[in-house]
Amino acid sequence: MATVAPQDQDQIAYAQSLSSHSEKEKWLEPHVRSINTDDPFPESPDAPVEDQQLTVRAVLVGCILGGIIAASNIYLGLKTGWTFGASLFGSIIGFAILKPLSRSAPTFLGGGYFGPKENNVCQSAATSAGSLGLLFTSGFPAAYQLGLLSVHPKDDIGRLITFTICCAFFGLSFTQPLRKFYILKLKLVFPSGVAAAYTIQSLHVGKNAEVTARKKTKTLLYAFIFAILLRVVSEYAPGLLWDWHVFYALNRIGWTSAIAAESWGWIWEWTPAFVGVGMLTGINCLSFLAWAVLGPIIVAKGIAFGTVKSTSIPGYMNYMGMTLQDPINEPSPRYWLIWPGTLMLLCASFAEVACNWRSLYAAMRSACGMLLQRFSKDGVVVDDVVDPVPEHERVPFWAWGSVLVLSTIVTCVVMGVQFGQNVGVTLLAILFSFLFSFIGCESAGRTNINPVTSIGNASQLIFGGLGRGQGYAVKRGELLNLLSGMLTLAGDMIGDLKATHLLRASPKAVFVAQLCGAVVSIFMASGLYVVFSTAYPCINDLSYTTCAFPTPDVQSWRAVAVAVSSSTLPIPPSSGYAAIALGLTAVISVVAKYTVVPPKYHDFIPNFNAIGIGFIMNVCTYPLAMFSGSTLAFFWRRMFFNNYQMYCFAVAAGFIAGEGLGGIVNAIFTIAGISGATYGDIWAHTQSEIATFAAGCFWGVEHIFLKEYPPSQNKGILKTSVGYTGGLEKAQNPTYREVCTGTTNHAEALRIEFDPSTIQYGELVGELQF
Repeated sequence: MATVAPQDQDQIAYAQSLSSHSEKEKWLEPHVRSINTDDPFPESPDAPVEDQQLTVRAVLVGCILGGIIAASNIYLGLKTGWTFGASLFGSIIGFAILKPLSRSAPTFLGGGYFGPKENNVCQSAATSAGSLGLLFTSGFPAAYQLGLLSVHPKDDIGRLITFTICCAFFGLSFTQPLRKFYILKLKLVFPSGVAAAYTIQSLHVGKNAEVTARKKTKTLLYAFIFAILLRVVSEYAPGLLWDWHVFYALNRIGWTSAIAAESWGWIWEWTPAFVGVGMLTGINCLSFLAWAVLGPIIVAKGIAFGTVKSTSIPGYMNYMGMTLQDPINEPSPRYWLIWPGTLMLLCASFAEVACNWRSLYAAMRSACGMLLQRFSKDGVVVDDVVDPVPEHERVPFWAWGSVLVLSTIVTCVVMGVQFGQNVGVTLLAILFSFLFSFIGCESAGRTNINPVTSIGNASQLIFGGLGRGQGYAVKRGELLNLLSGMLTLAGDMIGDLKATHLLRASPKAVFVAQLCGAVVSIFMASGLYVVFSTAYPCINDLSYTTCAFPTPDVQSWRAVAVAVSSSTLPIPPSSGYAAIALGLTAVISVVAKYTVVPPKYHDFIPNFNAIGIGFIMNVCTYPLAMFSGSTLAFFWRRMFFNNYQMYCFAVAAGFIAGEGLGGIVNAIFTIAGISGATYGDIWAHTQSEIATFAAGCFWGVEHIFLKEYPPSQNKGILKTSVGYTGGLEKAQNPTYREVCTGTTNHAEALRIEFDPSTIQYGELVGELQF
């Protein structure tokens, strides 16, 4: 998984290209004057002093908004392996809620001045509250797919919550000693933090701030509502409003070879979230190499194998299977591609770190130096970095240090009591969490992408070796590898501190807001995972042939967990050789970027992190949607630049958050039995077929099928009905009592409407051969 925060780089780049005006003009129009990303904004001489940056209203609203992003992140993470920050959403919607409240409500009900620094506190609480969803889009589903925990996540809710508590606060603690180095000394950009800062500043400061704020807020809300409605309504007519199977349609009208593209997952999907992502991140080709070039080649060469998806359509294949009888000799293309994708992620990320080893070494010295200064005898501190934050607004050592110590103690207890892990291994996992936070800071500060999948998989390699050295059983080794890997994902919040620095806000106020947001995230993330798992059991069960959630990140985690815990690597040799070759290519490209390629050509060097994700992501719908969004943004920017600057990022943020919340609504509808799978019209790309079974009591036969293939779980059976078949011509529409007499010659029967692209008639027949 890569954690991506929406960014406003075009706005920043445009502002940097303009010439500077007077000092007074700098604060009047900060979003269109000459700016830099290093120094705090000049303070407006006319703005009121914000005595109360940390307020109940800001933290409460921020936590609520973060809860929405948490829902969005779990939905999108399970769908695609990507999660998104809450910076822009929390900044704009937080302003839209709190600014009117500050003007209309009495002081004791939340009234009073609301300025940019308090807005930063609200945005930071939102970011923190939405931060822990990645645990439930990676390691935990992998553990359930491997049968390492209980059958259903709801049976493990206590353990899910306590483990999430273990991961919630390390990132906040690690951020504080790293702030001075990465923000004040190295002055890394942290694009998401800079974008949030300029967004907040534009909402509060300047002669047109109120008009700008109103326009951006309305645009974001409209996009947000549209995305929710589309995601919910499309569930009832997916073939019309969501999935367009263009190549299937071409096959049906006579272009028979077009079914090959359908088999490889080239389907258009109207997903607002990933149209929005494309608007923010630029043009990409994540899945093209894997699913349009390499995948067809390995099938044609007899290296990987698909299964027939529909006998009625020649050439219609399923290449995405993961339940394999012989994964080494007869892998599916999806299984074969996981290994090159995972190794590319690892090699690209660690090559970046190796090429920036001086920065990493300096960061570690700086962090350790802060600790040593506390225990120096003479108390004399020589520091070449000037901290512009007043002493009383800084986070004291005892505050973040005590959070770190308490988190360490709680983690050791939970891991030892609930999961049986050695204290030494737990402490080592915490240490690696700190070390890997340097990778996260470097990557997020320079590129705005935090390669958390690579970090988690790399830690699994380390702890897998430890487990095998201690003679752990395979299942126990797999579980402890996954848990230790997730501990190293303790996310950093340093991007928020970049916005805090630029806005001259209080790091202490932001730290408290982040602590409150982390508490909310613990219960939101674990609770929402249980909701999704209940509505869509296929997330945690590999026996399902189809699933609404491809869980690409989970595949990588599970594959590495199995590989490092097994006595023999279950990797097809050809896949292993390809992984080594592509991994070396990733390393060479990164090294070349930092040694021989001029900086002006860096944009043309392939991003092997993105390519690796494309290998693991077993669908092409999201890269296609991202490509369309980036293309739209490109022409929007070229043709209507001022309009683009005003509305583009608000639309994108609304799309991303809205689809995620719509996914939560659909999950609730599925649990309640009122989803599109039950009541919607099947406007899909395939036509349903009918099977009739007369095998005794129709209620008993129906029970057998619905137990294994409930319509709400999209396992192939669409609907069932009971009645009678055969019978005498004169005995029309008999009653149950008449049939029971045996005089009508009717047989009790079950009528099944099923989707042949998901389940075949032979499989239904086999269900009765018990």
